[in-house]
Amino acid sequence: MKPNTSNSVLEKTWDFFSSVRLTVVLLLTLAATSIIGTLVPQNASPAEYFQTYGPFLFRLFSLLDIFDMYHCWWFQLLLLLLTANILICSLNRLSGTWKIVFVKNPPFVLERFRKLENKAVFTDSRPLDTLKDLYVSKVKRRFRYVRTEETGKGFCIFAEKGRWTRLGVYAVHFSVVLLLIGALIGSFFGFEGFVTLGEGETEQHVRLRKTGAVIPLDFAIRCDAFHVSFYESGSPKEYRSDLTILEGGKPVLKKSIRVNDPLHYKGVSIFQSSYGRLPPRRITLKLLSTETKMEYIKEVSAGQRIDLPEGAGAFVYQDFKTRYPFRGQNLGETVIGSLVPPQGSAREIVLPLRFPGFDRMRKGAFVFSVQRVTPRYYTGLQVSKDPGVWVVYTGFIVMLIGCYITFFMSHKRLCIELTPRSKGTRVQVSGTANKNKLSMEAVIDKMAKDLAA
Repeated sequence: MKPNTSNSVLEKTWDFFSSVRLTVVLLLTLAATSIIGTLVPQNASPAEYFQTYGPFLFRLFSLLDIFDMYHCWWFQLLLLLLTANILICSLNRLSGTWKIVFVKNPPFVLERFRKLENKAVFTDSRPLDTLKDLYVSKVKRRFRYVRTEETGKGFCIFAEKGRWTRLGVYAVHFSVVLLLIGALIGSFFGFEGFVTLGEGETEQHVRLRKTGAVIPLDFAIRCDAFHVSFYESGSPKEYRSDLTILEGGKPVLKKSIRVNDPLHYKGVSIFQSSYGRLPPRRITLKLLSTETKMEYIKEVSAGQRIDLPEGAGAFVYQDFKTRYPFRGQNLGETVIGSLVPPQGSAREIVLPLRFPGFDRMRKGAFVFSVQRVTPRYYTGLQVSKDPGVWVVYTGFIVMLIGCYITFFMSHKRLCIELTPRSKGTRVQVSGTANKNKLSMEAVIDKMAKDLAA
C-alpha cells in the first residue's frame, strides 16, 4: 500500500511553519533588513542614489528594491511567512492550553499539594463539621471556582482562579499577527505621495514618490495661505499652511498644519513637508530719470505692460528668478523684464533685488530698481494613506493587554486540607501558580490568617 503523499506533504509543511527556529530566522532577517532600510534613505530620487552609491551599488540596490524596501515583494513575503509562522505555532500549542482553560471540572491531585513546600499549617480548635461551611464561604470570596472532596480522615477544599490568564501569551502572539497584517495592508493598499500648492491654488491629484504616477483623491486640497517666520540667522523658524478640504467644490474642513501636526481626512494624512518661493504676482518698481532726476513709483503685475513716464516707452514684467548667473556669480533673486522703447525692438532688462544700482550699467533714459516684492510661497505637502494603521493600533493595544496578563497575572490553585485531631482540626493551606510564585506565597499566608481568625 502506497503512503498518503498529500498527508506527508501537509505534515512537513505544518512542521516547517510551527518551528521556533523559523521564527528566530525570520525575526533576525527582518531586523537585519530593517537596519538596511534605516541606513539607506527610502524613496529618494534616482539621481541622489546614483551620486551617493555609484553605478554598481545603484544597479544592485535597484534590483533588490532596497530604495523602497518596505513595499518590495520580498519584504512583504517575509512578513507573510512570519505571520503564518506565529499563527501555526500558536495553534500548535493552543490545544493543551485550551483543555486547561475550558475544562468544566479541573482535576486536583491532593498528593501533589501535600508535597509542596509552599504551604501554611495551623490547628483550629473548632470541630471539623463547623469549619466546612465557614471555610468554603471564606474561600469563595477570593476564588471563583471552589469545590470540596472527602478524604480518608477529613475533607479538602480545592479552589482556583485566573485560569484564563494562560491565554495571555496567545494575546501577545495575536497582537504581533495584527501588527504584521496591518503592515501588509498598508504596504499593499496604502500610498505615499506629494503635492505642491501655491497660495490660493487647489489640487485633487498627488504624485507617488516611488513611481511618479499621478493618482486622484476623493477630495480636493486648497492652500488658502502660507506663513513662514525666520530666525535672525535667516533659517526658517516655523512654517504653516492654512488648508481647506473641498468636496463637490464646497469646503468641508479647514486646518492650519505645521511640521508634525498633520491634517487627517478620510484615512488620508496630509503633512507639512517643505516650502519654497514662487514668482511674485506684483512688484513695485522705482524709476529714476537720468535727465530730469525725477523718481517714479510703478506697480506692475506678471505679464502686464505699463507705460513709462516722459514718453520713454513701456515695461513688461516677464519673469522672476531665484538665481541669476552673471559673469560667473549668482545675483540671487532677480526680476526679468522687457523694455519696449518708442521706436525699435524690445530689450531685456535684468533687475536683481540685492543690487538696486545694477541697471545703471545699461545707461538708459531711466534707471530701474525693484523697490518692493510681495513674497509668494508654495507649500510642499506629503500625502499618505495607510488603511492598515487602525489594525496596527489595535495590535499595540492587544499587545499591552497581553503583556500585562502574561507578566502580572497568573493561574492560581489552592488546596485546604482539614484533618481531625484529638485537640481540634489540623489545617494545611498550600497552593501553586504557573507564574509569580512569590505572590502565591502571599496569597497562602493571607488565606491561612483569614481562616484561623
